[in-house]
Amino acid sequence: MTDNVRPADMARITTPELAEAFIAQQLTALKAQIGDKKVLLALSGGVDSSVVAALLIRAVGKQLTCVHVNHGLLRKGEPEQVVRVFREELGANLIYVDAVDRFLDKLAGVADPETKRKIIGKEFIDVFAEEARKLDGIQFLAQGTIYPDILESGPVKSHHNVGGLPPELNFELVEPVKFLYKDEVRVVGKALGLPDSMVYRQPFPGPGLGVRCVGAITRDRLEAVRESDAILREEFAKAGLSGKVWQYFTIVPDFRSTGIKDGKRSFEWPVIIRAVNTQDAVTATIEELDWKILAHITERITHEVAGVNRVLYDLTPKPTGTIEWE
Repeated sequence: MTDNVRPADMARITTPELAEAFIAQQLTALKAQIGDKKVLLALSGGVDSSVVAALLIRAVGKQLTCVHVNHGLLRKGEPEQVVRVFREELGANLIYVDAVDRFLDKLAGVADPETKRKIIGKEFIDVFAEEARKLDGIQFLAQGTIYPDILESGPVKSHHNVGGLPPELNFELVEPVKFLYKDEVRVVGKALGLPDSMVYRQPFPGPGLGVRCVGAITRDRLEAVRESDAILREEFAKAGLSGKVWQYFTIVPDFRSTGIKDGKRSFEWPVIIRAVNTQDAVTATIEELDWKILAHITERITHEVAGVNRVLYDLTPKPTGTIEWE
């Protein structure tokens, strides 16, 4: 058996009791591995890195340094939540890096989806490496690798984790949840006391809203994605859909259409709503939403989000479409 194969006798973590047993086991293992040394973690605010951070705070406290890079492509309120939960509530050593201008300047005029992803991934590693070089005595790098990552592509996750660091930053890896599936990580996160908004956070692409601002990213259109997404999430929560629909989000493409606002002709963007259900993300079906809910969401988005005059609902399953647009 290799180090990257889940033990055959490892029970599925499905209850708070099993989660507590896993936490106790990992606290012992983390203390033994790290000792009195220092450990570094790229904390995105997603469930995987958040659970790893919470485990390490319990295990080694101030020996952990978390780095949260705000690249400007996160959802509304997420950077603030990371700071509040980990620095203010859990007392973590948290370095907050405002790299919004740096990322958006690099992305200016870039329309190709794969090129955008590469820029975001490289810049994230560069920013994290710069912060790592400022710290003394770091010997371990913690990562939120989970078992599907190993099965699909090995133990390195782009953006959320930071494989590919420069050779001089040769840290030993700490991966306490690498044998867990996503649903198990959520059970552990709940047992650790993390807020539901983190534990049950929807799947979110590594490049963030960068792949939902279709085409070349502009700051105003990116803000339209962020604001419309926040309205959609708020209204889905009110309607009891947040736990029913697997993933839902908005997209703002790089084209405009004619409309009428305040009695005048407008030439503004459409917002496209995507809401899908899936078991494995290989195929996906469309959530059949009540028209009254859609009409209310449309009313809010067209009146509250600057630069938008239409709302569309994407009815395409996977296949033939993919879940994301880029």
